[in-house]
Amino acid sequence: MKSIIFEKRLAEVRKEGKISQDALAKLVSVHGAVIGRYERNEVKPSIEMATQIAQELNVSLDYLVGSTDLLLDKGIIKKHSRYSSLTTKTKNTYSP
Repeated sequence: MKSIIFEKRLAEVRKEGKISQDALAKLVSVHGAVIGRYERNEVKPSIEMATQIAQELNVSLDYLVGSTDLLLDKGIIKKHSRYSSLTTKTKNTYSP
């Protein structure tokens, strides 16, 4: 089952974000047809390319490859990181 997770999740996240294959391809500096080949499982991206795709789609690489089913919003992760770095006193008055 995991062998088909990347391509399905890539297509789902891309479509939910209303990003065309060509637009995503431009963001990661490949030809538009390459994204289609990834989504049809004709070729597998390198780890570097998969990481770049995840970054452009604003999801974790773990989610794309099926290591987690938790789809995290990068904005929430940034807020959590900022909150974690606050002192206890500041946390008590923090309002995100």
